[in-house]
Amino acid sequence: MAFSVVILAAGKGTRMKSGLPKVLHKVGGVPMVQRIINTVERMQASAVHLVYGHGGDQLQSTVSGNTLNWCLQAEQLGTGHAVQQAAGHVKDDEDVLILVGDAPLITEQTLQRLVDVKARCDLALLTVNLDDPTGMGRIVREDNGNIAAIVEHKDASDAQREITEINTGMMMMNGKDLKRWLDNLSNDNAQGEYYLTDVIAMAASEGKAIQAAQPDEVIEVEGVNNREHLAKLERALQKWQASALMHNGATLADPARVDIRGNVTTGQDVFIDVNAVFEGQVVLGNNVVIGPNCVLKDCEIGDDVTIEANSIVEQAQVDSDCNVGPFARLRPGAIMHKGAKVGNFVEMKKSVLGEGAKANHLTYLGDATIGPKANIGAGTITCNYDGVNKSKTVIGANAFIGSNSSLVAPVEIGDNATVGAGSTITSTVENDALAVARGKQRNIASWPRPTKK
Repeated sequence: MAFSVVILAAGKGTRMKSGLPKVLHKVGGVPMVQRIINTVERMQASAVHLVYGHGGDQLQSTVSGNTLNWCLQAEQLGTGHAVQQAAGHVKDDEDVLILVGDAPLITEQTLQRLVDVKARCDLALLTVNLDDPTGMGRIVREDNGNIAAIVEHKDASDAQREITEINTGMMMMNGKDLKRWLDNLSNDNAQGEYYLTDVIAMAASEGKAIQAAQPDEVIEVEGVNNREHLAKLERALQKWQASALMHNGATLADPARVDIRGNVTTGQDVFIDVNAVFEGQVVLGNNVVIGPNCVLKDCEIGDDVTIEANSIVEQAQVDSDCNVGPFARLRPGAIMHKGAKVGNFVEMKKSVLGEGAKANHLTYLGDATIGPKANIGAGTITCNYDGVNKSKTVIGANAFIGSNSSLVAPVEIGDNATVGAGSTITSTVENDALAVARGKQRNIASWPRPTKK
């Protein structure tokens, strides 16, 4: 049966001490609520109804989804009231999965477990057992195991307070049932709010079968109330992701010192040193070595590549057998072909380094194409920007560019050409030619050095 999803995300999150709505704070580089949307869309939910309130403009400019429907809760009057804002979009013949927007680690496997339980009953709850459930609503069961009620801690008897199974606020039920129960909610309580948990007692009074599913780990259902909680969930997510990398054949020098803010795919026998950060979509081939303190963003690294310490690779492609760094920076559009090398303090932007070509130190290559086996000397720069437009530099195969040269684009250096050290090249250098463009040296004898006045 098709199911839709309601995500409760209207809270301000005062304890976050932030101008950003709580659900937009990031875990693993992704806003909390976006992570939940992504999870349920992978499960092919028919619609995702996002109940929002505080920071609506920020939410709408940040969050996206293929099946997303925005439901405004202008005044926050409780969880039941929040779900009421989405009720008009819920179909009678579908199941509705209700989630909280500040519990971003909920997994697809756990939610599928809840869906499977709902297929066998009328109302399915996601519950968890805690060593210390103080302050939490307890799950009260009948002798046959059917859930009878959720009793808040302050209202619980001594016997009920011994119960360790608690409510997470996540549940699933039929759309027609949900709408009927929502219509019967009352705000006759000290807070004057409509509580979603009241539908449990309504369902029980109708003789509905109420059962529960549980997550593999408690952290999946933990919500974020402050930045300390946010950091706790971040560490849990990073631990999961590091474990997945190791199970896939990667060696991590210290699993606690790798951060993944996206998705990383690895081949076999990958080694990742400490303090590596991965963002976006990163693909690492076989036998890749990532040195300490490297940052890789939206890039593809081929087999047998070494990324030395303190290097940054962003929206770049590095083919097999290449060497990068240390202290190198590959900016968007950089491509290194097989066996190419960039060394310390080399920066590439929107440039192609041909097979076996080298730029070993202190070089800037922007808007350039460098042919196979070319050698770029230390201190060389392609002067690609005239203050208005970007222009291209083309360096041929097996060319040799001497140290401290400036190549003023647009310019072409031919195959097997040589540029003398310290040259400023402004026009074409033909194949096999030597170009030297620098001021003539003058030696003045007995030069009187300046003296201090």
